[in-house]
Amino acid sequence: MNTAVATPTPASFPVPEFGRSTAGFAVACIGDAAYAMIPKAKGGHFLGSGWRLTKPLSDWKRSDFYGHGGDLADEAAFRAFVEEQAEHQGEKATLGRREFRAHANTPWGPSQGAVRYGEGVVFHTTSGHGGFQLAADRNAKVPPLLREPGGWYEEDSAWAAVAVAWPDLFTGFERRQAEETLRNSWPDAWEAIHGRKLKPGESHVRDGEAFARDHAENWVVISAIYSDQQPGFTEVVATRGGRRDPQAEERRFLVRSGDCKVGRFGFVIDEARHVVYDGRSSFIGWRGRAGG
Repeated sequence: MNTAVATPTPASFPVPEFGRSTAGFAVACIGDAAYAMIPKAKGGHFLGSGWRLTKPLSDWKRSDFYGHGGDLADEAAFRAFVEEQAEHQGEKATLGRREFRAHANTPWGPSQGAVRYGEGVVFHTTSGHGGFQLAADRNAKVPPLLREPGGWYEEDSAWAAVAVAWPDLFTGFERRQAEETLRNSWPDAWEAIHGRKLKPGESHVRDGEAFARDHAENWVVISAIYSDQQPGFTEVVATRGGRRDPQAEERRFLVRSGDCKVGRFGFVIDEARHVVYDGRSSFIGWRGRAGG
């Protein structure tokens, strides 16, 4: 696996411009790319993005931003994101990627545009999806646990295998994204490559596996609805371990609506606090059943 990565100097990076919009929220631009820290109706902020806003930053409005890039913790997080994007753009400019027209059929349809990252490494876009095509010699360098025999790697997550195998063709931002994708999607491969086990909190898949083991015999909610019969409560249906199996035993519980906060992998019933419920149901599928 090729691990040599050339790092451009910060002097080559574009310099972001920061400011305040007409409504007072933080904004920034890097060349044609525009970003904003947009307030949410119920508190907090999300990252908004736009393109080629010709007005001064102080005249930017919320309606100028059409992209939604996820929640932002605070203004420091917004500035960190913008600085990271400036670094990414600076590095990408040094990599010498070239766009061209490719007459190729991909697993996602005919190629409508292509970018050559390096000899034998091409990214294709199609009408609905896209991904990388690797030449046979390039594909042979992809770690076996991640290697696709045909050399095609879709853009949602499989692309990370290409960045892992050929990091010199990617920016630092892209390499960090690939590392995160690998940890969360292919933890076995990550552990094999790095020679250590992932710790709790480092991988969504590993954390999900731990949750399933720890709560295999607990009642875990699979469906919930505000109760029409018991105001202030949520009626839930739960199975052992949260199994969604038509043969699995189901039980209904009443949970105070304020307590019904679903975690990352599900809501676990506390049998000491949550009452088994066999009264009239707000679930259409339970109406007419015995006890419901």
